[in-house]
Amino acid sequence: MSSTVANGINIEYETIGDSSHPAILLVSGFTSQLTGYETSFCEQLASHGRFVIRYDNRDVGKSHWFTGESAQTSAVLAFRKGEQPRPNVPYSLSDMAADGMGLLSALGIERAHVLGVSMGGMLAQTMAIEHPQRFLSLISIMSHTGEPGVGRSSPAAAEALLQRPAPDRETYIAQTAEGRRTWTSKKYFDLENEQRRVTRDYDRAFHTEGNARQYSAIMMAEPRADALRLLNIPTLVIHGRDDELITLSGGERTAELIPGAVLVVLNDMGHDLTRELWPTLIGHIVLHTGLATSP
Repeated sequence: MSSTVANGINIEYETIGDSSHPAILLVSGFTSQLTGYETSFCEQLASHGRFVIRYDNRDVGKSHWFTGESAQTSAVLAFRKGEQPRPNVPYSLSDMAADGMGLLSALGIERAHVLGVSMGGMLAQTMAIEHPQRFLSLISIMSHTGEPGVGRSSPAAAEALLQRPAPDRETYIAQTAEGRRTWTSKKYFDLENEQRRVTRDYDRAFHTEGNARQYSAIMMAEPRADALRLLNIPTLVIHGRDDELITLSGGERTAELIPGAVLVVLNDMGHDLTRELWPTLIGHIVLHTGLATSP
């Protein structure tokens, strides 16, 4: 893995594949490190003639860690009360989106396919709105438009997402892995695999202090509906019918707003890129990016 300065901060990233092939930037979700896109998933994308780039968002993994805890209490408490928080946040989704564009610039890439999962989908949408000239295509997976009531989490999933991190390594790993049962693909949930993933990320870079700042950026973002209506970018939207963290209406609304967007709904997919669905997911991504890259 490598690091570079992008948008004025350090960004950790990795590339997989031939740099002469069309680039696809993978944008991670809330609190997720670049390892959320499994290496073998990236290698399979690369095997189809794509230059894959995955990176740590700011405040997670090995990218720049910010300071300032004031946003955490106000944002989380407001969410639990059903209110709209108005804290002074250290950074916005636009700032995070600019990080991804800055990384492409640092790598000398003028245009790319941009794929985002969950919060990464929100960031990919924001990148497309604010930097459309940098896009070959957009892929928004298990995300939403930022409109109130769209894609709203089930109470159980919201509670699991916002649970206070355990103070020690073993309890944290067990608690976090079990909590994912609430929103991941129920048909394919594997506790041992989730424990492996949590352990890997904990040992790579444990930094829960950034969670609240990322969450505040999400909560403070303005709805993207009006801007999405004006996009002229080939768009693929993928969502799982089994998703309880960002429910299906989030993907449906995204595809409804973006002109010409293609919506793919997978019945057994929750809020994760479960390995069992990789052939289907990669097939749709390769087809979409191939058509969008063709002259």
